[in-house]
Amino acid sequence: MAAMLKTIFAQETKAEAEKQWDIVADALREKQPKLGALMDASRDDVLAYMPFPREHWAQIASTNPLERVNREVKRRADVIGIFPNDDAVIRLVGALMLETNDEWTVARRYMSLETLARVTDNPNVRLPAVAS
Repeated sequence: MAAMLKTIFAQETKAEAEKQWDIVADALREKQPKLGALMDASRDDVLAYMPFPREHWAQIASTNPLERVNREVKRRADVIGIFPNDDAVIRLVGALMLETNDEWTVARRYMSLETLARVTDNPNVRLPAVAS
């Protein structure tokens, strides 16, 4: 079954992937009707990354940045130990999110501006004023 599903993600375009998705779903539906129905319902969500440029696909599929932020929140929360109230947790996590946003905006680029420019309606994608 895994080999059949992998054929969907090996396709070059969304149209080809949707066609392969239908072939795989039909094949699975014969033996597992619930699985075929689940595939029918989830196709758009699973293939949502495909309209983006191919070089973005790995980044879109990856949860590494989210896992990194979660580890950092856990590390900082462990240092503090006990929070006096909910507002203290919100302040800590909020400050960490702002710090992470600044870091990714200025220092790290998960996706290049050139490839992002092909996705946006605005062709004049520029670095934020903070970076200049």
